[in-house]
Amino acid sequence: MNMTFYRKLPVPKEIKEQFPASKEITEIRETRLQEMKDIFSGRSDRLLLVIGPCSADREDAVMDYIYRLKRVQEKVSDKVMLIPRIYTNKPRTTGDGYKGLFSQPDPNAAPDLLAGVIAMRSLHMRAIKETGFVCADEMLYPENHRYLSDLIGYVAVGARSVENQQHRLTASGLNVPAGMKNPTSGDFSVMMNSIRAAQHSHVFCYRGWEVKTEGNPYAHAILRGYVDRLGRSHSNYHYEDLANLCQIYAESGLQNPAAIIDTNHANSGKRYLEQIRIAKEVLHSRRYAGDVKALVKGLMIESYLEDGAQSDTSVYGKSITDPCLGWEKTEDLILHIADSL
Repeated sequence: MNMTFYRKLPVPKEIKEQFPASKEITEIRETRLQEMKDIFSGRSDRLLLVIGPCSADREDAVMDYIYRLKRVQEKVSDKVMLIPRIYTNKPRTTGDGYKGLFSQPDPNAAPDLLAGVIAMRSLHMRAIKETGFVCADEMLYPENHRYLSDLIGYVAVGARSVENQQHRLTASGLNVPAGMKNPTSGDFSVMMNSIRAAQHSHVFCYRGWEVKTEGNPYAHAILRGYVDRLGRSHSNYHYEDLANLCQIYAESGLQNPAAIIDTNHANSGKRYLEQIRIAKEVLHSRRYAGDVKALVKGLMIESYLEDGAQSDTSVYGKSITDPCLGWEKTEDLILHIADSL
C-alpha cells in the first residue's frame, strides 16, 4: 500500500469526552433542531436560509460573520430562520487546494487532522454557546460525522457524494435534516433515490460496527444546477423545475416533501452576484403557486464578510474557495427576503 501512516486519530467518543457539549449547548441545539423540523414538516411556514461562507477558513472571521447574522436574525425571526454554514470540509474537483478546516485548520500551514478535529468542534460549539445558532456542515466524509453529531443542526450531501452508498446510508441514521443535492449530471431520479434511501432503515457497516438506522424522515432535495457533457452550467431553480419537482414528489410517497434551492454553484454558474436575482426569482415562484411554496422550504446562499474570493489569505473575511456575497449585500438580501414573505 502506497500510504504513510502518521498517527492514529482519537475516535469521536474520545474527542467528545475531551471537548464535551455542555447542558446549555445541548438544550439550545434541541430547541433549534425542533424549529427546523417544524419547517420541514410544514408545521411552521418560516423560510430557512442556510447561509454563510463557502468554507470555514478561520475561526475569528467566521465568528465575526455569525455574530452579524445574529443581529439580523433578531429582526426577521418571525419570518426567517437563519442556519449559518460552518463547512469544515471542502470537496476539491481536482484534489488540489484548500480542503477545509478539518484538514488544515491554519490555511497557511501544513495539514494537521488532529488539530482540525479540535478546531471544527470548537467552532461549532462557540457558535451555539455565543450566538444561539446551530449550524450546517457538509457531510463530505461520512465516517467523520460523529465528531460533530451532538452539535450540528443541518447536513448537506454534495452533488458528487449523493450517489455514494455510504453517504445515503449514513444520512438515514442522522437525527437532523439532511439535504441531498442533485448530482452534477442534473438527474432528478438520482437525487430522489438518495432521498428514498436516506428515509429508509438500513443495516450496514459504519466505523467498524454493524449498525441499524431508523431512517431520516427529514431527508430532502437540494437543487444546485448541473453541468452538461461539455462542462457548461445549467440552472434548475426556475418555476418549471420547481413545478416538476412538486409532481415527482407527489408521485413518490416520500415523507415531508421539501426542497432547498442552492443559489450558487451551477445555478449561478458560480457568478456569485447572481445569487441575489436567483433568490428573488425563487420567492416569486413561491408566491405564484401554492404547491411550490409548500415544497420550497428555503434557500442556500454563499456569503461572507467580503465580496468575491481570493487566492491567498491576505483579506480578512474573504473566501479562499468559491466566491461569496459580501456582508452589505447579504444583509440587504435577508431583509428583502423577510419583507417579501
